[in-house]
Amino acid sequence: MGRNTVSKENLREKNMIEIKNIEDFKKAKKKLEKEKEVIILEGITSIVDSAFKNCTGLISINIPDSVTSIGEGAFNGCIGLTSITIPDSVTSIGESAFYGCTSLTSITIPDSVTSIGDSAFRGCTGLTSITIPDSVTKIGRWAFEGCTGITSIKIPDSVTEIGWGAFEDCTGITSIKIPDSVTEIGCGAFRDCTGLASVSIGKKVK
Repeated sequence: MGRNTVSKENLREKNMIEIKNIEDFKKAKKKLEKEKEVIILEGITSIVDSAFKNCTGLISINIPDSVTSIGEGAFNGCIGLTSITIPDSVTSIGESAFYGCTSLTSITIPDSVTSIGDSAFRGCTGLTSITIPDSVTKIGRWAFEGCTGITSIKIPDSVTEIGWGAFEDCTGITSIKIPDSVTEIGCGAFRDCTGLASVSIGKKVK
């Protein structure tokens, strides 16, 4: 068996759900009322829109290297999800993908990702650290709005655009440096960041 495959007996014992195809996403949502882990098998290329939306019983998920995109609202409202590893194969994180995942404490975005969708991590109040790689060129609108637990964030030199309200109400951030690569900062990008004491703005911002 492959590294992402376990026997049916183990699935039952470990309270896991195995996803082998797109149709399994629909079946999984009905079963995720209690605490469970999900294994997505190799061969799945995308996590479809709203795949696990409001699955409050989801506590852990394994995403294989075959996945290239995480759809809109894929994990929206998964309040039991504490951690997730995004593989290097993923190039895009959809709108509201992790919106309201209040138990997430940290996340590493791989170098393969070029854009972070609107509201992607909005309301992730438990998030204390996040790494944005040099591959990202755009941070979407309200991408990290309301992430009150984040105390510091590094915006890489690859970013050219920071969307509206991207870091709005991130009250824990105390300082931020915007690189020269950034040409556009949306309205209210840092609105209500009450702890912000130091801001360095690049030379190319319009």
